[in-house]
Amino acid sequence: MRVQSLTLVAAGVALLAPAPLPAARPSPPVAVREGNVRAADLLAKVRDCVPVSKGRYRSDARSRAEIPVCGARGVVFWKADMDIDCDGRPGLLCNGRSDPLFSGTTAYQQSDGRYLSAETLPYVVVPTPSGIWDYRVHGIRGGSVVAVIYRDRVEYAVVGDTGPREIIGEASYATAKALGIRPGPHGGGTSSGVTYIAFKNSRVSPIEDHAAAVTVGERLARKFVRGG
Repeated sequence: MRVQSLTLVAAGVALLAPAPLPAARPSPPVAVREGNVRAADLLAKVRDCVPVSKGRYRSDARSRAEIPVCGARGVVFWKADMDIDCDGRPGLLCNGRSDPLFSGTTAYQQSDGRYLSAETLPYVVVPTPSGIWDYRVHGIRGGSVVAVIYRDRVEYAVVGDTGPREIIGEASYATAKALGIRPGPHGGGTSSGVTYIAFKNSRVSPIEDHAAAVTVGERLARKFVRGG
């Protein structure tokens, strides 16, 4: 009897309940950028490459060395893939369990002496200085601002780590996530289509101040686009 009564009540509620509204159509994707300088305007300024590296880099250990570092007024830039750097201070997403190749250190440290957090700080990895290219000679150092461009998105990051001498095209988990690139250390990243524009003689201090990186990056990007 109890089951039958509950069934009748439920049926009555179903009759009185309003019909479900049709599912809302998903909104079209919105172009995202951190400032007012468009990705297209930045890309137009780095269409041509004047190499400043003495050789070319690989995108990974198995690929051919085909990527030069190029120079333009006030910047150096390269067009590559994006591998995910999850190194630095461990967190919920970047740690020894999520990434077997995890390293708890980064080439540069925060103002409090701790290593950078790949999952919260947008940063770029540059190759360790070698005969191919030495980033320091071109006014790039830890904390230098880099405009990272993927499709119609611009993310301002800092130089935060160094990588293999012969490989280029790597950025932190946070950088990838901000650009709409899959950020995980396994299966994350993208095989092509990323442009990195590093502004010479720029520096954010403290290095972990992302808001400052955006402010400095936007100012330098605007100046670069205008040809200043």
